[in-house]
Amino acid sequence: MSQTTTGTAGKTVDIRPASGKLGILLPGMGAVATTFIAGVEAMRRGISKPIGSLTQKGTIRLGKRTDGRSPLISEFVPLSKLEDIVFGGWDLFPDDAYQAAAKAGVLSKEHLDQLKGFLSTVKPMTAVFDQSYVKKLTATHAKKGRTKKDLADQVIEDIKTFKKDNGCERLVMVWCGSTEVYRSPSAVHASLAAFEKGLEESDPEIAPSQIYAYAALKSGVPYANGAPNLTVDTPALMELAKKNGVPIGGKDFKTGQTLMKTILAPGFKARLLGVDGWYSTNILGNRDGEVLDDPESFKSKEVSKLGVLEHILQPHLYPELYGHMHHVVRINYYPPRGDNKEGWDNIDIFGWMGYPMQIKIDFLCRDSILAAPIVLDLALFMDLAQRCGMSGIQEWLSFYWKSPMTAPGLYPEHDLFIQLMKLKNTLRHLRGEELITHLGAEYYD
Repeated sequence: MSQTTTGTAGKTVDIRPASGKLGILLPGMGAVATTFIAGVEAMRRGISKPIGSLTQKGTIRLGKRTDGRSPLISEFVPLSKLEDIVFGGWDLFPDDAYQAAAKAGVLSKEHLDQLKGFLSTVKPMTAVFDQSYVKKLTATHAKKGRTKKDLADQVIEDIKTFKKDNGCERLVMVWCGSTEVYRSPSAVHASLAAFEKGLEESDPEIAPSQIYAYAALKSGVPYANGAPNLTVDTPALMELAKKNGVPIGGKDFKTGQTLMKTILAPGFKARLLGVDGWYSTNILGNRDGEVLDDPESFKSKEVSKLGVLEHILQPHLYPELYGHMHHVVRINYYPPRGDNKEGWDNIDIFGWMGYPMQIKIDFLCRDSILAAPIVLDLALFMDLAQRCGMSGIQEWLSFYWKSPMTAPGLYPEHDLFIQLMKLKNTLRHLRGEELITHLGAEYYD
């Protein structure tokens, strides 16, 4: 039975229940996907806690500060339970989730041994692969098809079979695969009709990630893009999402260095401290690092990472503070580091009377450990969005993205704290609660 509440805009929001099983489909079952799957299963068994997950650990304030109402988000909105989640996916290699996780080297032997039985049951379907889009990898577990339309039809059939075989009520797809080479939208992306014609003709501008996204949207499955790939950020697939009433979102999980930028840059801007330069470099040795060793794939990531500071600091409004800032991003493949990415930042700032200062950050992070809770939150929130009848771009989930998708012509909001306020206010709206503005004048009347 659906729950109906009156949203803050006066509109009735009908939320269908999160009943039955939720299938989470993952194109790319490498380090991020297997860490996510293992983590959810560990939580279901009581082995570990959902650290880093807003849907599992986060609270939401309702009403005035004096009201004392701050329930868990999972108690405030109807989200699928961890016990109801089923995992599926595709990969370029035939390894099951246990074998893939062991090779990724993210999880300890203790955790792998505890979860081996379950992880071994999660086996990837054959992947859609095009060597020209991921030049550093060679697939051994790929689909064959006469055209890209054939490949899309095969993925659609995979989705249908998975849903039936696992008794799923609903599905969500979250891209956890590699970064594809950089592409700008072309003629084939201009409309749904042009895109479908391009599938029939195997247009080279249609990437594997777009074949997955097309198959998901045709099947009524929400799609979240965890890489900087173009994918659904095109008129064609936005048209399909709206036509079929399906939520989409992206792009590029906000995990390490960019997360720190969206925390620090709003602070500099709030205090009106100038920034002369921000030099960022990364070393990582996982499959993502290997893929990004290709200049064309790195270009996709670079574009995603570079846009953050410009949108937060707004140099066109503050030219004296940020108009001449030098922003450099580098990524280096260094196999000994594995998934334990290290991000160095040197930030040259200036303050009162122009005196210079420096901030240096050395973030020794675990990339997949930071990404896994994002996958969980996005899957649950995208499913919620669909049950609320929300379709197209889900800008309220910008909190999770390096390069948030927006309506055409609208600049993205990158400030982490504004993003979180937008997310929580969307949840309040869905449940008919007053939006929080933090004005606070009522406490002093």
